[in-house]
Amino acid sequence: MGLPAAQPRLTLAEYFEAEETALEKHEFHDGEILAMAGGGGDHSLIILNVMGELRNRLKGKPCLAYESNLRIRVPRHPYCTYPDGSVICGSRETDPKDKSGQTFTNPRLIVEVLSPSTEAYDRGEKFSRYRDIDSFQEYVLVTQTTPRVEVFFRQPEGTWLFAPYSGIEAVAKLRSLDITLPLAEIYAGVSFPPVEPEPVDPQPQG
Repeated sequence: MGLPAAQPRLTLAEYFEAEETALEKHEFHDGEILAMAGGGGDHSLIILNVMGELRNRLKGKPCLAYESNLRIRVPRHPYCTYPDGSVICGSRETDPKDKSGQTFTNPRLIVEVLSPSTEAYDRGEKFSRYRDIDSFQEYVLVTQTTPRVEVFFRQPEGTWLFAPYSGIEAVAKLRSLDITLPLAEIYAGVSFPPVEPEPVDPQPQG
């Protein structure tokens, strides 16, 4: 989601207190609070599709899917965010620094739907912060403008396996949950502009 101008610096405790009564959600970055901008129609629909399909596929498993109102904190950093979607397996672990008990620290999978204004942040700093969460095993990046899903899966030795899936008939594999997610379901209801054919060079005469 978008990140407009920063507000005055706060402590983590002050941020949690302010967020309880705030009319909009804010991320917390090392003392700065940043208001979350709303997404467009396709952004909202894609999130709903992804999390709905995850919820259906996780029935009977010890994992639950959460939408973008769930706040996550990176335990070793003063950094809190609201991912577009997340999955927590087993018991939710609350942040002991949040007296309201509404911040959690143990997502297994995180989903972010990419926007032009936030793509670099989602791929860069945000992913770097998420990797410091011990329970975090899989990162799913969903493109809005074309049917493309990129999945990063943490290997046992700590390296990350990259698996891109392109085309509406592709099926993304989510290894941390042992499920698959068809791109046709992720993009249900989303219209893409027609692909322009590449110009063909005229054949030389003679």
